Amino acid sequence: MLERFFRWVQDRFIRSRQIHATRLVAGSFAAIILVGTLLLALPVASRSGESQGLFTAFFTATSATCVTGLVVTDTALTWTPFGQGVILVMIQLGGLGFMTVITLISLAVRRRIGLSERLLMMSTLNLNDLDGVVRVVRHALMGTAFFELAGAALLSVRMVPRFGLARGLWHALFHAVSAFCNAGFDLQGADTGAYSSLSAFGEDPLVLLATAVLIVIGGLGFFVWEDLLENRRWKKLTLYSRLVLGLTAFFLLGGTLFFLGMEGSNPATLGPMTGGEKWLNAFFQSVTLRTAGFNVIDQGAMTEHSLILSCILMLIGGSSGSTAGGIKTVTVWVLAMVVITGLRGRESVVFRGRSLSIRRCMNAVTLFLVVGTLFLAGAMLISLTHDVSFVQGAFETASALGTVGLTTGITPTLARPVQALLAILMYTGRVGVLSFSIAFLNRKKDSLPIKYPEFPVMIG
Repeated sequence: MLERFFRWVQDRFIRSRQIHATRLVAGSFAAIILVGTLLLALPVASRSGESQGLFTAFFTATSATCVTGLVVTDTALTWTPFGQGVILVMIQLGGLGFMTVITLISLAVRRRIGLSERLLMMSTLNLNDLDGVVRVVRHALMGTAFFELAGAALLSVRMVPRFGLARGLWHALFHAVSAFCNAGFDLQGADTGAYSSLSAFGEDPLVLLATAVLIVIGGLGFFVWEDLLENRRWKKLTLYSRLVLGLTAFFLLGGTLFFLGMEGSNPATLGPMTGGEKWLNAFFQSVTLRTAGFNVIDQGAMTEHSLILSCILMLIGGSSGSTAGGIKTVTVWVLAMVVITGLRGRESVVFRGRSLSIRRCMNAVTLFLVVGTLFLAGAMLISLTHDVSFVQGAFETASALGTVGLTTGITPTLARPVQALLAILMYTGRVGVLSFSIAFLNRKKDSLPIKYPEFPVMIG
């Protein structure tokens, strides 16, 4: 049965010459959302025994598949174990990506992976060539299973004594998968109140650090994993991997210090905590903004400066080819290099004796402008149609577009049309940015090296 299903998918979609990689990615995510919506709309998925309705099911399915975490109803209080299981499967599929799952099926039935599948996997994972693409995906699957199970084992140390054996193990596994896939879904609502997330564990280093490590590892990207596995010394790593690791450390440390300084005396957030707890929670806040979506402090109670920086970090996100969203860390670095090059009056971007192609610079600028335009438009629309500040609207928009899942508490109170807009932004943030990346990789160069006459324009 499994092999016949794989052959149908392979012959109908993957080998079809009429379908482009971007359409396959967008269509696969849409299909997962559709199936998830239908399953969550069933009465068996709802604790009340009655259907939650198509819209609530659609919003939740979109958030889970796009590994965001924004919800209009509390996960633990609304969904039965069946519904929670559906959400968990969608999180896993959304985090790994369609082609990774197809590869898993192929490996399970011991079927050879053809050139067309390899090309699609290369595009989906943002790899530059076909060399070892199947090996990268295989290691990604093995690494995902290892880290999620290891995280579940660590979290069970706290979850089992708190909730009992069966429920504690389920909570530990659910939160480990949600953290690794940067989804932000939690099951704490039934015990600590609706939408409480991990606030009950603000003083627990084991839970917060284990969750933070899963978030960071999931956000590094499968290519970086492979590079670290093959070249275990810093000097042997590729320039891209060193950039990812360096930028990740920079944003985490910078965010930690900023939140510690801005929220350390805020009585509604970090103020009442001890010195060690302040450092721990400031670090976790910096980590969770990397598109994870868990929270231990009240996001709506933070200062405006913290909310603005949170929007920036949420839009940056993690790294390419990972479970995280956002425009990606290295994209921001490329933009910074373009600005520095322009300020220096140079015509080419050079870093450590290597030049960056104009095409990649244009890709970064294009992606930044598209995401920035969507962010401003969404923030203005929410603030104009609801009694909320522009900063709150911006926070909600950045959370959806960056597939983060954090909220100042206004998501359930928004009108249905605006909630639908957030669902579109979540889909765009996960699928749209990924499709942009694939389109950039697959774009063919001009067949004729034609150069047209230049015309002068004034800039600035």
